[in-house]
Amino acid sequence: MSQGVRRAGAGQGAAAAVQLLVTLSFLRSVVEAQVTGVLDDCLCDIDSIDNFNTYKIFPKIKKLQERDYFRYYKVNLKRPCPFWAEDGHCSIKDCHVEPCPESKIPVGIKAGHSNKYLKMANNTKELEDCEQANKLGAINSTLSNQSKEAFIDWARYDDSRDHFCELDDERSPAAQYVDLLLNPERYTGYKGTSAWRVWNSIYEENCFKPRSVYRPLNPLAPSRGEDDGESFYTWLEGLCLEKRVFYKLISGLHASINLHLCANYLLEETWGKPSWGPNIKEFKRRFDPVETKGEGPRRLKNLYFLYLIELRALSKVAPYFERSIVDLYTGNAEEDADTKTLLLNIFQDTKSFPMHFDEKSMFAGDKKGAKSLKEEFRLHFKNISRIMDCVGCDKCRLWGKLQTQGLGTALKILFSEKEIQKLPENSPSKGFQLTRQEIVALLNAFGRLSTSIRDLQNFKVLLQHSR
Repeated sequence: MSQGVRRAGAGQGAAAAVQLLVTLSFLRSVVEAQVTGVLDDCLCDIDSIDNFNTYKIFPKIKKLQERDYFRYYKVNLKRPCPFWAEDGHCSIKDCHVEPCPESKIPVGIKAGHSNKYLKMANNTKELEDCEQANKLGAINSTLSNQSKEAFIDWARYDDSRDHFCELDDERSPAAQYVDLLLNPERYTGYKGTSAWRVWNSIYEENCFKPRSVYRPLNPLAPSRGEDDGESFYTWLEGLCLEKRVFYKLISGLHASINLHLCANYLLEETWGKPSWGPNIKEFKRRFDPVETKGEGPRRLKNLYFLYLIELRALSKVAPYFERSIVDLYTGNAEEDADTKTLLLNIFQDTKSFPMHFDEKSMFAGDKKGAKSLKEEFRLHFKNISRIMDCVGCDKCRLWGKLQTQGLGTALKILFSEKEIQKLPENSPSKGFQLTRQEIVALLNAFGRLSTSIRDLQNFKVLLQHSR
C-alpha cells in the first residue's frame, strides 16, 4: 500500500473519530438541554428530582430491595394471554426466570397461605378462613379474640373495586416465588413483532386515543410529511388532565423499562460468561432527540412525571405502615424490625420532598362525572395489567407485571386518602388494605424508577467522557 493511500485512510479514520466525538457531545448537550426545567402538569423541576433521588432515595431504596421481605415476589408467569393467541415463549436463555427453591424462602413468607406474612395469621386457629384473607398488612399477634373475628370478617370484604391491577392468585399451583436479586431486569434479546404488539396494544387500545390519531414513531402511521408527531401532542394537550396523566404514566413506564435495558445490555459473551453494562448506542437509538424526532426527551420527562406520582403515593401511604400493628413479617424478628425502620426512614424522606404532585387536582369535577372518569381510568389501567400476561419473554413478563402492579398500587393509594386517614391504630382496616404482593411490587417498582433516574445520570457522564 502506498504512503498516500495509508495517509488517506488514516485521515478518514481520524475524521470519523472526530465526527463520533462531535455527535456524542451534541447528543449530551441536546439531551441535557431538553430534559430539564419544570415538568408539565406539576410544579416540579427535574434538577430537584435528580438531587433528591441521588442523595436521599436511591441509596436507601437499593438497600431495602435487598431485604428478604422485598426480594421474594410471588408471581404466576404461566397465565395465558387473554387477548390473542400467544406466539410462544422466548427461547433465548436470558429470557428464563429461575424460580426460588423452597429451602431459600424465609419461613414467614413461604408458610403456604397468602397472608402468612401476618403474625396473627400464624397464631390463630382460623387458618382456613385466613387463607382467603389476601388483603392484609402485617398484623401483630397480640390481637384480642374480638379483633381476630373482625379481622376475618373484613378479610372477606371484596375491595376489587379499588384495585387498578389484575392480581395473581397467590394460591395457584402455577404461582412461584422469584428472587428478584437473582433475576435482574436487563436486555434479554426479546424484541420484534411480539414485543411491539404488546406495547402497541397498550398505547392504541388503552390510552383514551382514537385510532385516527397516530402516536409518534408508530410504524403503522401514514406518512405525514413534516408533522413529526405535533398533531398527536396537539390532541394530547386538548385532553382533560386525567387522560393526559394516564398517557404520561404509561410513556414514563415504557421509558423506564427502556433505560434499564440500555443500562444492563449484553455487551459480549466469552467462554460462556456474559458481560453486562451500559450501551450508549442503544441509549441513543431510543432517546436521541434526532433519531427519535424529538420523542426521546419527551419520554424521559414522562419518566420523571411517573417518579413523582409514585413518590407521592409513598408519602401518602406512610401512616399505614407507621402503625404499631404493622410488622413486615419474614420470621426473623431482628431483620424484620430493621426492615421496618429502613422503610419508615424512606417514608420520612418522601414526606420531606417539597414539590409533590397534587393528586387532588384529578377527578375534581362534578361528582357523577368524576366518579365515571375515575372508573374508566381504573379499568383502562387494569386492562394494561392483563396485557402483561401476553409478554413472551418470562423475565420481561416478570418485571412488566411487577412494575405495572407497583404503579397500580400507587394509584390505589392516591385515591384512597380518606380511607388511609381513618386507619385504626391497633386493628385491621376494612376500608384500606394492602397485600404483601402489593407492598413488594410498590417498593420494587419505585426502586426501578429511582434506578432509571440514576442510570440516566450515568449515561450523561458516559457521554461527557466520550467527547
